[in-house]
Amino acid sequence: MKANLKDRVKGTAKETKGKVKEAAGRATKNPRLQVRGQAEKFAGKAQRKVGETEKVLGD
Repeated sequence: MKANLKDRVKGTAKETKGKVKEAAGRATKNPRLQVRGQAEKFAGKAQRKVGETEKVLGD
């Protein structure tokens, strides 16, 4: 599997996991879990964008 595809898949998985954590934190009124979920979601989004950029650049 190409590196850019791995980054996109891992980024999407991390983003989804972050969304779940964020929703769980909101539902349980746990601000710490909510913030950790947001951080993980943004990290996943960044990783996915790296994979997309590598695909566009052809590297």
